[in-house]
Amino acid sequence: MSTTTVTQSPAGAPDRAPARPDRVDAEGRIGLRANLRHIGALARRNALQIKQDPESMFDAVFMPIIFILLFVYVFGGAISGKGNNDAYVNYVAPGLMAMMGMNIAMAVGVGINDDFKKGVMDRFRTMPIARSSVLVAKIVVEVGRMLIATAILLGMSFLLGLTIHTSVLHLFAAIGLSMVFGASLMWIFILIGLTVKTAQAVQGVAMMVLMPLQFGSSIFAPTTTMPGWLETFTDYNPLSNLADAARGLINGGPVAHSVWMTLGWALAITVVTAPLAVSKFRKKT
Repeated sequence: MSTTTVTQSPAGAPDRAPARPDRVDAEGRIGLRANLRHIGALARRNALQIKQDPESMFDAVFMPIIFILLFVYVFGGAISGKGNNDAYVNYVAPGLMAMMGMNIAMAVGVGINDDFKKGVMDRFRTMPIARSSVLVAKIVVEVGRMLIATAILLGMSFLLGLTIHTSVLHLFAAIGLSMVFGASLMWIFILIGLTVKTAQAVQGVAMMVLMPLQFGSSIFAPTTTMPGWLETFTDYNPLSNLADAARGLINGGPVAHSVWMTLGWALAITVVTAPLAVSKFRKKT
């Protein structure tokens, strides 16, 4: 029979358990290791939800195909000239990478709002986990959906004549830049989803944000033909910066200014909206 040896603490010394950085401390703070473990578990839960409901992937799978076909064959001839659709594919495909991020981000806000209606989020808030981990896990899975949508978009674009004039590494850099900016946009739509009352309201507010940003940008057409006031707006539109950066990385040309502007926008959006979203998540009734 085995025996267990118990070591007594010196007289007057308090008994202390070994420090565990992955546990909740006495003040309720959660260690980094535990936080990452919670994010992983919640991300797996969100991924399993998609597996059980494959229809939730329809927007990520079919919208890229519809968009690239629609814009190339409807606007391609008008902008690049009849028979020059290949040139327009190289122009619009990098821009649509930016558009994919916004569409997926809108779905995040709708999903968060729906989860609150079902009571799922109330259950999460009763658990000893970091409140931010619930939202970060949601973003992790949605970035995965965004990556799938972007891969399908590029696959269709290659079939329509997209040509990489730089290198595969530049293409991956364009994809990574789109993922970073798309993830920052998700915080905006999470905040909207936590603020308004219904999923329909989330979609309505999101469209008011999406439409001016998407069509008042360089995604679909060069801005040089636009009125002066609109051209000024497009210069400061973060979607224009992302589209121009992705276009330069794929087609060649100067990209430093557009890349740094895109990263600056992504950082500013995250720094402002992420704390607001986490705070609203904690206080939402």
